[in-house]
Amino acid sequence: MIVKTKKYKLETGTYIKMGLVHILKEQWWVIPIALAIMCGYFWIPSIWWIIGALIAYGLYVLFWAIQFTGVTQMEQNKAIFEKLGYEIDSRQILMKINSKQGMPIQWNMVKKAEVKNDAFVLYLSKAQFIHLPFRIFNSDNERKFMETILKRKELVK
Repeated sequence: MIVKTKKYKLETGTYIKMGLVHILKEQWWVIPIALAIMCGYFWIPSIWWIIGALIAYGLYVLFWAIQFTGVTQMEQNKAIFEKLGYEIDSRQILMKINSKQGMPIQWNMVKKAEVKNDAFVLYLSKAQFIHLPFRIFNSDNERKFMETILKRKELVK
């Protein structure tokens, strides 16, 4: 069975927000490092330990925000933010710009997947993911088939 979705455009704001949330969840260990630096206050009492740690963490978040914003501005990534239709089967995901142009993505390129309240999110790398809202599927059966594929490929539990 092949699932053919409606055309969908990923908004740049959604991409940046989802990317930041994912990277901050994945790299949670940065927060304890910042807290450890703040604990330097107990060694040498100075407010600069706290200010320095907050500035460092703020710069870390800013770095990733710039990375995700930069991805949306790059010419080679413009195709990701166009209206795309998807053809999904057990072999691959085909991202189609029109009936003649498309890009296949093999399932082995997908590192992990999440089923959220309103969408499937397939992560290809730290900064690349495919967002498939439930509303682009033509029926509940197609959405359930997609979920079955993800379970068979052991991308979601």
